[in-house]
Amino acid sequence: MNRVYACARAFVAVLLRLFFRVEAKNPGHVPLGGPVLLVANHSSLLDPPLIGVVAPRQLSFLAKAELFQIPVFGPLLRRLNTRPVRREGSDPGALRTALRVLEEDGALLIFPEGTRGPEGTLRPAKAGAGMLAVRTGTPVVPVYVSGSGRAWPKGQRLFRPGKVTVTFGAPLRFGERAGDRRAQYETASREMMAAIARLRDSAAAVGARRQPRAHAQIQ
Repeated sequence: MNRVYACARAFVAVLLRLFFRVEAKNPGHVPLGGPVLLVANHSSLLDPPLIGVVAPRQLSFLAKAELFQIPVFGPLLRRLNTRPVRREGSDPGALRTALRVLEEDGALLIFPEGTRGPEGTLRPAKAGAGMLAVRTGTPVVPVYVSGSGRAWPKGQRLFRPGKVTVTFGAPLRFGERAGDRRAQYETASREMMAAIARLRDSAAAVGARRQPRAHAQIQ
């Protein structure tokens, strides 16, 4: 067990629950042992720590390489199970690192969209997420983070307190088959985003049902 990760997780969990009232739904969908790939939407810098503090096991992360050039912060990221990835073009080293995490029965969190976007908006996934799932046959747990994009959207210097919910979906399975591998990777990535979209739509439906009750109580 990574003790630095465990200590940091406990500290960060207090802060996130204080400022964002973070709530986890269905964390039991994450297998407690064996390899697992968590795939999530991405609308805020808060997303990795938010998912990390509510997931029932330690996670490994990939982050843009530029962050590792920051003094003190870069080395700390490595101690927190985070590895660099280049966002421009292909990065064989990052792929090898991701495969190694899964081969060693680890839990890896990735963001198939590749970069942050507006709250509630899902963009097409990169084929890399599908490649990992198809090549390894690892269970894939979709995750939807709601509220982080409002609390700290891209381009805003400071966060604002709010409510954030992290919802875990039932695991998906993708196996490699005969035929065009690239097409299989792209199909798997699309299905991942479709699963995340279903979690988003379900969360929105629950929120819509709650609003009339809240208005009735106010009246």
